[in-house]
Amino acid sequence: MAEHTLKRELTIELPRSDVFDFFSKAENLERITPRDLGFHIITPQPIEMREGSIIEYRVSLNGIPMGWKTLISKWDPPNEFVDEQISGPYKQWIHRHTFTELGPSTTLIEDEVKYRLPFEPLGDIAHFFVERQLKNIFDFREKSVNEFFRKGKND
Repeated sequence: MAEHTLKRELTIELPRSDVFDFFSKAENLERITPRDLGFHIITPQPIEMREGSIIEYRVSLNGIPMGWKTLISKWDPPNEFVDEQISGPYKQWIHRHTFTELGPSTTLIEDEVKYRLPFEPLGDIAHFFVERQLKNIFDFREKSVNEFFRKGKND
């Protein structure tokens, strides 16, 4: 029975308020999630992001469609927010998003995901595959976020 952790960092050359604003809009999740996950927000939009907000999604993991429901358990703009799985593919999913101002127009984005796989301890056998999939998702996310902000600066 193991809790796994995935950590990522990304520095963006924009003010923290602009970066936080992007991440505080739930509809941007579809923009930064690989298409092959079939990720779609079910909750009517726009979603008022605040502590206690609940967001429902549809996602397809390894070709299996499933629902995913998360709770915004912490909301501290423009510093951080936390989303936690209420129901979905993981036994536990706690995703902390932190935004640190490194300068007037430079922001460090940190993601920390603490997760547990279902069917412990047998589920942990699949961790290698799940970890690889999560790394690919966050690689795609980093590329998409960079492209979005680079495009925004050039408009």
